[in-house]
Amino acid sequence: MSRIFFWAVLIGGLSMGPVYASGLDESSLQLASVSAAVARLGSDEPELLKRGDWVMPIASITKVMTALVVIESGADLDAWLPVVPRATPAAANAYSRIRLESEATRRDFLHLALMSSENRAAYLLARHHPEGYDAFIDAMNAKAQELGMSNTHFVDSTGLSSSNVSTARDLIKLVNAAYKHPLIRDLSISPGKWVQFRGPRYGLQYGNTNPLVRSSRWNVSLSKTGYLDAAGRCLVMVAEMDGEPRVVVLLDSLGTRTPLGDAGRIRRWLETGTGGSVAVGALNYERERAAERELAIQQSAGL
Repeated sequence: MSRIFFWAVLIGGLSMGPVYASGLDESSLQLASVSAAVARLGSDEPELLKRGDWVMPIASITKVMTALVVIESGADLDAWLPVVPRATPAAANAYSRIRLESEATRRDFLHLALMSSENRAAYLLARHHPEGYDAFIDAMNAKAQELGMSNTHFVDSTGLSSSNVSTARDLIKLVNAAYKHPLIRDLSISPGKWVQFRGPRYGLQYGNTNPLVRSSRWNVSLSKTGYLDAAGRCLVMVAEMDGEPRVVVLLDSLGTRTPLGDAGRIRRWLETGTGGSVAVGALNYERERAAERELAIQQSAGL
C-alpha cells in the first residue's frame, strides 16, 4: 500500500486546529507538534486531537509494534541471535555499535530497540522471526488491522523507512495494546542497560532516549521516541497527568526537547487549564511543516 494512497484518504479531514477536551479552554494550549493526541489509558477515544487523522511517517515509534509482534509471537526471548548483515540496504542511516558476527539474546535486542531505539537490534528481531523477515512485517500489518489501525502501514521493523506511516489516533490504539505487556512497559522505561555480547565477547552501555523516564517530576510507565528527517521528532508515552495515566502521542516537532515541552504543556493544561507558551522557532517549524503536509495531501488528491 503506497503513501500516496494514505495521503489521499485524508483529504476529507484537513482541519488545521486541535479538537479539545470539553470544559477546557482551547486558547490556553499551544503545541509545537504538527499532530497530537491524548487519551485516558485503556480508552481509544481521544480527549484531545490535533490533526489526529493525518497520516504521517512515524520513524522509530514503529518499534512499539515491533516489540508487540515479538512478544505475541511466543519466540524464545532467551535465545541467542547472531548479528548478521542486512539483506537489503536501510532506507536511512542505520549506524550501529553492535558488531557483525557477534551474538546477544532476543530479550537484549528487544530491550535496546525499545529503550535506546537501536536500529540494528530492531532489524535483527524481524530477521530472526521464526517464520522469516517478510512474515514479521506481514504480522506487523496484520496486528495493526486487528487493532483497528486503519490508516497505518509498515514496511520495516526499525522505522528507518518514511513509508512506515500512521496517525496520532491510530497510535493511541497501539500504545494501549503494548501497555498490556509488562515486559514492553518495563524495557521501554529502563534508564539504562549494559549488554554483554559474545563471539567475540564485548559489552556496550546504552541509555534511554527519553529523559523524562529519569525525572522525579514525571511518572512515565511506557515510552518510545522517534526521529527521521521526514518524520521530525516524535514521542509516544504513558504518563500520569491530572491524577491518572494517559496515552500521549506527539508527531513531528522541531528538536529533541520540543516533544518533551509539549508533554509538559499538555500535563499543565489538564491539571490547571493553562498550557504555557511555545518557542517561536518551534512554532514556526510547526506551521511550515503543517502547510507542507497539507499541500502534499491536496496534490496527491489532485486538488
